[in-house]
Amino acid sequence: MGVGDMVIFLPFIKAISEKFNSPVSILVKQNSKADQLLKDTKYIDQIIILKRNKKHKDEHDGISGFFRLSAVIKKNKFDKVFIFNSSLRFRLICKLAKINEIYQYPLFEKKNQHITGAPRDLLLKNFNIDIQENPKIEINEKTVEVIHKKYNFSNDTKYFLLGVGGSGPTKRVPATKYLELMKYCKEKYKCKFFIATGKNTEEQKILNEILNVYKEDCVALDKLSIYEIMPIIKNCNLSVCNDTSFSHISSALNIPTIVLMCDTPLIYGNYSTNMHPILPDGVNSVTHGTQGKENISPKEIFKKLSYILS
Repeated sequence: MGVGDMVIFLPFIKAISEKFNSPVSILVKQNSKADQLLKDTKYIDQIIILKRNKKHKDEHDGISGFFRLSAVIKKNKFDKVFIFNSSLRFRLICKLAKINEIYQYPLFEKKNQHITGAPRDLLLKNFNIDIQENPKIEINEKTVEVIHKKYNFSNDTKYFLLGVGGSGPTKRVPATKYLELMKYCKEKYKCKFFIATGKNTEEQKILNEILNVYKEDCVALDKLSIYEIMPIIKNCNLSVCNDTSFSHISSALNIPTIVLMCDTPLIYGNYSTNMHPILPDGVNSVTHGTQGKENISPKEIFKKLSYILS
């Protein structure tokens, strides 16, 4: 549904492409940002946008939307489809689109479904493919070099991405936590910070609180697209992010990423070996409802940051 899910599924999509020696078309929602994330990805063919909306009826909602989507899929004459969910609706849509081979999670088993275990089981069961690799976003190396020169990246400075936004208020660690972390960083390293966040009021408030203290040491990225931000992240030494889009993007760009896990299942912050989760003080695990953002320790973040850089 979102950027995180899109990133998590990349190793499985890539494996399908390699298995059948063919590029893969994907059906995704607009908020997956697949058009930006996968712009340089060679194994992706067509990106078809699923237009469904919980707030108002969209093009692919309802009975009429069912047939419209099936028609879109049918005209592509796909040989195979892989459905990364347990939806009967999508199975019927693909049957109506006359796709002969349909591979899907077990129907009606969405509850407690493991985000990485389910697609791994699907490919292992049907093709004996065992996927263990990290998600990887392909990126144009020339663009990375251009950004390196534009922002004057140098070897004597540490560059940190701070992903201070989040899809909900319980995921957004307060600005005071980031300010304390930045203070620790500045005491030990010559460093610069790139601040990634969205444009909603609460995220802008966090951004401004940070800029009010460390404006000279920061570059705000809120006016750039994800595609424009990715080569900046690729030039960084390390990222510290809330459980947000940028934690997934950063780790998939092979950047060590400290993920501040406050209110979502831990799997979203440790499915990649590039991810280093920080939990709220006093808890051994996190899930929906933990609401631990006030108990995230900047000192613990800095300890982990220093360890990774060493």
